[in-house]
Amino acid sequence: MILLDKENNVFTLHTQNTTYQMKADQHSVLVHTYYGPRVAGGDLSYLVRYADRACAPNPSEAGLDRTYSLNTIPQEYSTCGVGDFRLPSIELELPCGSRSADLRYAGCQLRRGKYALEGLPAFRGSEEEAETLVLLLEDAAAQVRVELYYGVFEPLDLITRAVRVVNFGEGPIRLRQCASLCLDFLRSDLDLITFNGCHLMERSPDRAPLRSGVQGVDSIRGASSHQHNPFVVLCDHDAKEDYGLCYGALLLYSGNFQISAEGSQYDNTRLVMGINRYQFCWTLEPGQSFTAPEGALVCSPSGLGQMSRQYHRAIREHLIQDPYEGGRRPVLINNWEATYFDFDADKLVDFAKAAAPLGVELLVMDDGWFGKRDDDNSGLGDWTVNERKLPGGLKALVPRIQELGMSFGIWIEPEMVSEDSQLYREHPDWAFRVPSRTPARGRNQLVLDFSRPEVRQHVYGQIKAVLSSADIAYVKWDMNRSLSDVWSAALPPNRQGEVYHRYVLGVYEMLDQLRRDFPHMLIEGCAGGGGRFDAGMLYYTPQIWCSDNTDAIDRLRIQYGTSFCYPVSAMGAHVSAVPNEANGRTTPIEARGTVAMSGTFGYELDPNKTTQEEKEVIKQQVAFFKEHYHLIQRGGYYRLTDPFANGPYTAWEQVSSDRREALISLVATSLQAAPPFQTLRLKGLDPQLTYQVNGGDSYPGDVLMNAGYPLPLFHGDYQSLQLYLSAI
Repeated sequence: MILLDKENNVFTLHTQNTTYQMKADQHSVLVHTYYGPRVAGGDLSYLVRYADRACAPNPSEAGLDRTYSLNTIPQEYSTCGVGDFRLPSIELELPCGSRSADLRYAGCQLRRGKYALEGLPAFRGSEEEAETLVLLLEDAAAQVRVELYYGVFEPLDLITRAVRVVNFGEGPIRLRQCASLCLDFLRSDLDLITFNGCHLMERSPDRAPLRSGVQGVDSIRGASSHQHNPFVVLCDHDAKEDYGLCYGALLLYSGNFQISAEGSQYDNTRLVMGINRYQFCWTLEPGQSFTAPEGALVCSPSGLGQMSRQYHRAIREHLIQDPYEGGRRPVLINNWEATYFDFDADKLVDFAKAAAPLGVELLVMDDGWFGKRDDDNSGLGDWTVNERKLPGGLKALVPRIQELGMSFGIWIEPEMVSEDSQLYREHPDWAFRVPSRTPARGRNQLVLDFSRPEVRQHVYGQIKAVLSSADIAYVKWDMNRSLSDVWSAALPPNRQGEVYHRYVLGVYEMLDQLRRDFPHMLIEGCAGGGGRFDAGMLYYTPQIWCSDNTDAIDRLRIQYGTSFCYPVSAMGAHVSAVPNEANGRTTPIEARGTVAMSGTFGYELDPNKTTQEEKEVIKQQVAFFKEHYHLIQRGGYYRLTDPFANGPYTAWEQVSSDRREALISLVATSLQAAPPFQTLRLKGLDPQLTYQVNGGDSYPGDVLMNAGYPLPLFHGDYQSLQLYLSAI
C-alpha cells in the first residue's frame, strides 16, 4: 500500500509487516525518515534531528540556520559535491568540468502494477499484485532529472528500487556514478553480512559488526563473481534465524557491482548499492536517459529465516520465468564429469540407455560437441556440430535419445572465443583486446565483445540454427573466465567507460531473445559454476549451476549460504561420482542424493559405472524427488543448523504452504565414538496438527518444534537422514 500526503510531501510505503517512508522537507531535499517494522503511519520526520555540527556546510537555502546540513541528515538518494561527504549515489560530470549533483524534489506519480525496465531484469507484478511510486528529483543547474522508482509487493514485504537519469539540458553530460539505491539509517549498531568465497567454494556468509568508515563488497570481473555476491544483509547484533530485525538488499545485476556501507561520525549508517564505479562513465546526450539496475529490499522484523523465505517466494513467483511453471522440471544427467571431451554419438546413446531405467528424464551433452573441440584450447565461437563425433548432427542423435524416453539438452558458451577458431581468424577485433597489448587468456580463451550488436547477432544466428535443427529441451549457458583487456573497437576513446555495462546489456538481450525464440526450453545459467549466481541471471535462466564443486559436504556450506536469498528451485545441484574431483572425498550416494535434492536435482556421473546397489538407490532417489517435488522446490525453507558451526550434523527443512507436509533433511558431518543422543527441534509446523513421520510414529506439531525429534546414532562417515512428515 502506498500512501501520499501531498500537502506535506510525505510518502509512505506499507507492506504486510514493514513501513518505508520519505519526506520532501522545507528545502525540497528528499529525506529518508523510516524503514522498519510496520507502524500506523503519520509523519515520522520528527525522528530526524538537527544540530550545529562543526565543518558541516549548509546549503544556501538554509540561510543562517547552521543546524541544517546535507552531511548530517538521512537522504533518500545522496548527492555529490554540495556538502554531503558520505557515500554519494550519483556523480555527474558536467560540460564545465564540475562533478557535483544537487537533487531536489520536483513531483510524484502513483501507478497500479509494477514498473518494468527496458533491457534490464526486474521483478514483475500485475495491477492486483503491486503498486509503483515514482518520485522526481531535479538538479536545475545541471538540467538533469532523476526518477526514483519504487515497487511495492505488500504480501511479500518486498520493496524494489530503480533509478532513471534524464538529461534535459542542451549539452552532453557524463554519468560517473549512478547507484540503484541509497538507504540511510539513524543508527550504526548493526551487523553486515556478506556472501563471499572463491571458485569451488562460493557464497560463504561473513558477518561482522559495522565499524566507522566504509566497508562492503564489489566485483570488477565483468560478472557478479565467485568471490562476492550482489546481496547483503544488515541486521541487529543479536539477530538469528527466528528473531531480530533484518534488512536484505539485493541487486538484480550480473556485471561489475558495488555495495558499500558507511558508518558515519554520528553513528548513522548509509548503504549504497549499484553498478561499480570502476571504469564506468556513461555519456548522456541531450534528451537521452540512463537506467540503473533494480535493487530489491526485504525487511524482516522476525529474523533471517523469514527474510529468506520472503525473497524465495518473490523470486519464484515474480522474477523467474519458468517454462515448467505449475509443473515439474525434468531430472537430468550431465555427461561432463563422466566423459569430459571424450564422447561420440554412440557413447551418449549408451549413456542414456543406462540412465533411462533409473527414472532420469533428460540427457545433457556438455562441452565438446561443436567445431574443432577435443580440449579447451580451441573451437569456441564455431557453433556448428562436429559431425565426426555426431554423424548426421543433432537431428540424427536426438531421436535416438528420445526413443529411450528421454529429452535432450546441450551446453554452450556464447560469450567466449578460442584463438584457434574460424570466428577469431575472421574477426579478431570482435574479442576484447586493448590496442598494442597482447590480451590475457583465461582457460586459454578470450572474451567476445558482446557490447557490439553484430557480434551478438553472428553468435546467436549460429546457436539458433543448432537449436532449431532438433528438439532441444534444455540449454546450459556457461561463462568460464572473468573479463580483462576490456576495450571495444566499436566505441570512441571517450566512451570506453560504457563497455562493461553494454556487455551485460548485450548478454541480457541475447538471453531474452533465446527465451522468446524457444519459450518451452529450460535454460540453466553457469559461470565456472557459481560465478554469476545472481538475481539478474535468474530473470532469464530459472536455475543456475550452484558451483563446480559437487562434493556433498562442501555443498552443505555452499547451498546454505546461497539459501539466504535464493530459492532451492534456482540451485543447480547434482549427484556426482566419488572420489569427488574437487577434493577427493568419498561420501555415500545416499548423502549425495540428500544434498542434491535441495536443489534442482540431477546426476553428474556415468551410470554404466554404478553398481546394481547404487542403481537401486538412484531409482529410489529419483522417485522420491518426483513424488515430493512441489514440497521441495516451493515449500518454505528453514535452516535448522549452521554448517559453518562445525556441529555433528547439518539439517534443513521444507514446509508446504498449508503446513500439512514437511521434509527434514540431515547429513552427519562428524563422527565420534560413544556419541551423545541428539534431538532435532523442527520449525514452521502447525502446532495444532499431528504429524506422522515416514509413515510410522505420530507427534503433535508443537511437540516436534519445542521438544524435538530424537535422532538415531549414526555409524559410518557422512550418514544421511530424510524425514517426511504428513498431517493426519
